[in-house]
Amino acid sequence: MSATLPSRADDPSSSFPLAAGVLLGLGLGGFFDGIVLHQLLQWHHMLTSAGYPADSVHNLRINTLWDGVFHSATYLFVGAGLVILWRAAHGRHIRWSTRLLAGTVLIGFGAFNVVEGLVDHHLLQLHHVNETVPREQWIWWDLGFLAWGAAMWIGGWLLVRSGRQRTARSAHAPAP
Repeated sequence: MSATLPSRADDPSSSFPLAAGVLLGLGLGGFFDGIVLHQLLQWHHMLTSAGYPADSVHNLRINTLWDGVFHSATYLFVGAGLVILWRAAHGRHIRWSTRLLAGTVLIGFGAFNVVEGLVDHHLLQLHHVNETVPREQWIWWDLGFLAWGAAMWIGGWLLVRSGRQRTARSAHAPAP
C-alpha cells in the first residue's frame, strides 16, 4: 500500500496520506482491544492461553508486562500516524473529505482485528477474545472478532472510495 492515494495533479485527494489513517486505525484498534477486552472486561490478557492463565499474581504480573508492551506498540502506531498526517496537512490549503480519514482509520482498525485475530487467536493461540465463557465457545468469539474486523475493513474501503469522489468534487467547486 502506498503512503498516499494515487496521484493526479488536479485531484487534492491524491495527497491524502493513507498511511496516517491506517496507522491511527491500527493504534486505536489496539487500544480498544487492550483497554476494553484486557482491562475493563478482563476477558483475556496477552498470554492467558500461552501458559500464563490469569489465576495467580505471578501470571498476572507477566500478562500485565506483555499487555504494556502491546500498548506501547499501539501508542507508536498512533504517534506515527499523527506525524504523517501533520506533515501532509501542514501548510496546505486542501479540503479533504472527512470520509478519507474515517475510512482509512476503519481500514487500520479492521486490519488490526483481522491480523491480531488470525495471528494471536488462531495461529499462535496466545489468547482468545473471551476466555470467561466455556472453552468450546471461544471459537465463536474469535470468529466474531474476525468478522467485525473484516466488516470495518470493507466499510473503511467504501468510505475512502466515496471520500475520494467528494474531495475531487469540492476541489472543482467554485470558492464561496
